[in-house]
Amino acid sequence: MQIFNFFGSIFGYVLWAFYFVVRNYGVAILLFTILVKAVLFPLSIKQQRSMAASGKVAEKQKILAERYKNDKQKYQEEVQKLYAQEGASPTGGCLVTLIPFPIMMGLYYTVINPLSNAVHIASDSINRATLFLAQMPGISSTFSTRFTEMEIMRNFDTLAPYFRQYQVFSEAEMQTIGDFSHSFQFLGLNLLDTPSSSGFLMWLIPIVCLLLNIGTQVYMMFTNESMKNQQGCMKFTMLALPLFTAFLAFTMPGAIGFYWICNGLAMFGQTILMNYFFSRDHMTAHAEARRIARREQEEVLVKEIPFAQRKVFSDPQAGQNKASANKAKTQNAKSNKKKKR
Repeated sequence: MQIFNFFGSIFGYVLWAFYFVVRNYGVAILLFTILVKAVLFPLSIKQQRSMAASGKVAEKQKILAERYKNDKQKYQEEVQKLYAQEGASPTGGCLVTLIPFPIMMGLYYTVINPLSNAVHIASDSINRATLFLAQMPGISSTFSTRFTEMEIMRNFDTLAPYFRQYQVFSEAEMQTIGDFSHSFQFLGLNLLDTPSSSGFLMWLIPIVCLLLNIGTQVYMMFTNESMKNQQGCMKFTMLALPLFTAFLAFTMPGAIGFYWICNGLAMFGQTILMNYFFSRDHMTAHAEARRIARREQEEVLVKEIPFAQRKVFSDPQAGQNKASANKAKTQNAKSNKKKKR
């Protein structure tokens, strides 16, 4: 968790820069999510290209498996040649798939720990405030240690006099946190509130999370050939995941659910864009065009065989006669040389 929190601290500087411009944390989360998706988009294209190449190789690999089913060593050699010819790699998409994970986790920790990762308040001050909240009558019973920093900001207006009295934060930190806590209002929603303990309006966050995730999964099922052929249990799992996400969004502060909505919208838009411009057929056609262009360049670099040599290759008997004539000519030259001596 410390590793992900480290990433969250780094990303927090970017998120704070957006907040400094727009003065609204909800808008800052939205802009930041779009920026991250834009930065990761080339990796998504690379992953799509790798999947297209792997799909093409898989079809040919089935033929090789049938042809060399009794010779495993030969099969492995031919598979390696096949990957080299197609410009694919068995592990080509693994790294691309793993890279977004620490980034997504870092963003999550930026959202749930805004004081330490976005505002970069000193950890000693946050620890004093945490201890103070845990002992405060009327708050300690509902205080969530999972989302300490959001609890601090949600109750900041009430606790500000006590924070000043016991010097929990410096005056500069008090001013910054006060302004920051008021920036969580977005479209009439207080992103510091938890939907499970708030009014119906906050329930829109988990409801939108649910509908957005289901819509994305259904769209991918109808547009992705590999997902179309999945078994019923896999399809059920993919549809059950949005329910679990919606439940988490219902029990966590609204800022977390709102981040998932922003990320889901960006993911859905990226999926549509990828299917339109970078579908498997599209990427396969481009790969085939690049392969043909590469072969043409290789043929241009090959020197043309002289006409005499081509005649030898086309008529082996003429080549043998020419070789015999050259041998006889060489012997005659040696004989004449000896006579002159």
